[in-house]
Amino acid sequence: MKRVLFFSCILTMGVTGLVHAAEGDVTAGKAKSAVCSACHGATGISAAPNFPHLAGQGQRYLLKQLIDVKSGARSIPEMTGFVASLSEQDMADIAAYYASQKPPVGAAKADKVALGERIYRAGHKEKGIPACNACHSPTAKGNELAGFPMLSGQFADYTAKQLRDFREGERTNDGDTKIMRTIAEKLSNKEVDAVSSYVQGLR
Repeated sequence: MKRVLFFSCILTMGVTGLVHAAEGDVTAGKAKSAVCSACHGATGISAAPNFPHLAGQGQRYLLKQLIDVKSGARSIPEMTGFVASLSEQDMADIAAYYASQKPPVGAAKADKVALGERIYRAGHKEKGIPACNACHSPTAKGNELAGFPMLSGQFADYTAKQLRDFREGERTNDGDTKIMRTIAEKLSNKEVDAVSSYVQGLR
């Protein structure tokens, strides 16, 4: 019963956070995303692991991140100047465009699969870590309705950095419930690297 209530709360938080959001237009978003392509690629496939892939990412998640960066809720200095002049409609259009693109395909490192899969599929009962697939889906495609991001194909280095940032409190835009911060603070560096590599190869 507690588990049902926990996930109901999470889903409600994800949905209500963006009910006011503008509807995005893919065609308009393609034109508006030109300035983003230098770092994230023309279709959202980045060439550098410090800049995340955006292609195929959930529209709700992308829009929330843009809004959070603009408001200061998420600190990404490299993006601050780019989002400053964007309206919410602009951000919704850009999010819609990247969400419509074909997602990337990655591969996991063989020596990290066993541990990464164990954490992703089953969590770590003794440490109180829930299975990642409960929110991010068995194939790591995320949950668009709840606004939980797609992890599949994402650079392992980028995913690992986000987990460490959540763990160290450097990234805090997971809401007042601190879902990701609470989970990440229980993960060792070895576990972070393993699960990040594993989801890069999920498809």
